[in-house]
Amino acid sequence: MNIFETMKSSTPTIPDKYMQMDNSELAERVRQVKKQMGTRLFLPGHHYQKDEVIEYADSRGDSLQLAQISASQHEAEAIVFCGVHFMAETADILTRDDQKVYLPDMRAGCTMADMANFTQTEKAWEQLMADFGDTILPLTYVNSTAAIKAFVGKHGGATVTSSNAEKMIQWAFTQKERILFLPDQHLGRNTAYDLGISLNDMAVWDPINEELVYEGHLDDIKVILWKGHCSVHENFTVANVHQVREQYSEMRIIVHPECRREVVALSDDAGSTNHIIKTIEQAPPGSSWAVGTEMNLVNRIIQEHPDQHIISLNPNMCPCLTMNRIDLPHLAWSLESIAQGDPTNLIEVDKEIAIDAKKALDRMLARA
Repeated sequence: MNIFETMKSSTPTIPDKYMQMDNSELAERVRQVKKQMGTRLFLPGHHYQKDEVIEYADSRGDSLQLAQISASQHEAEAIVFCGVHFMAETADILTRDDQKVYLPDMRAGCTMADMANFTQTEKAWEQLMADFGDTILPLTYVNSTAAIKAFVGKHGGATVTSSNAEKMIQWAFTQKERILFLPDQHLGRNTAYDLGISLNDMAVWDPINEELVYEGHLDDIKVILWKGHCSVHENFTVANVHQVREQYSEMRIIVHPECRREVVALSDDAGSTNHIIKTIEQAPPGSSWAVGTEMNLVNRIIQEHPDQHIISLNPNMCPCLTMNRIDLPHLAWSLESIAQGDPTNLIEVDKEIAIDAKKALDRMLARA
């Protein structure tokens, strides 16, 4: 289900009363349900969530980490995932059948994940098999739908995270001559480049025009990148880097590898969300940073490190709009509906899809 399908779905809409409550009443309702349900309830919260939501998370982290932590909560009956749709899907795949996963607002999707659907991927695979034969192994970023994870798992591939993409691409090349990397072209390109693969040996599959775009020779292509991107990270630009260099000559620039290749190349460091957080945590007082990632997280890092000078690499950056669908009214509504025995917004991955998707996840986790 992509973001447009979820917005059109027949799932219940939040009652008006929750939107009319002030934050103090909403917060008290959230605390009451958490107290009432205890360990039967677990709230994982992604780093990009609003402060008003992350405050009540039982664990903070990235998408896969939170799904794994959810699966380890053996007493939890209800998991209310404060993130986006594909994250809740992964949690449903990894948790027990008797554990139920909920998303406070079904409109919380991911534009990157929606840039690769199952039909497009099957068409691409058919054409790529015609061009290259059985020489390609598919890999998918965990920021993808369960259906794409299942496609990859069915064809012998694996999922990757921004933390282990390098390791997983190295593994993939022990299996096949080429890889298809879905759905984020920038993470795939940056990681492959760091492994010494020439940009000329990379191609981009355009799912809209159903064509392979490349500049070198077809036979030399090693990495096929899906034409997808993160709508947040793609908005960091070379101009942003130059502006920071001009204004703050001593400032270090650290960005997420979902940023464009040219931005990563000009930065001082690039890495996963956890890498960014830990790097700044370990930095000495008085150090200065321009951070190229989602704005809710950047603002939280600024608040947590007042002894450092920290700014966003793009001062006009907005938070992730779909991630921000999860707010305090929706969280309170979700928790109270569960406590009252009439839960809303259940995330339930089709069993056959879940089996193949778990193969892709397990291949990665086996190499963790």
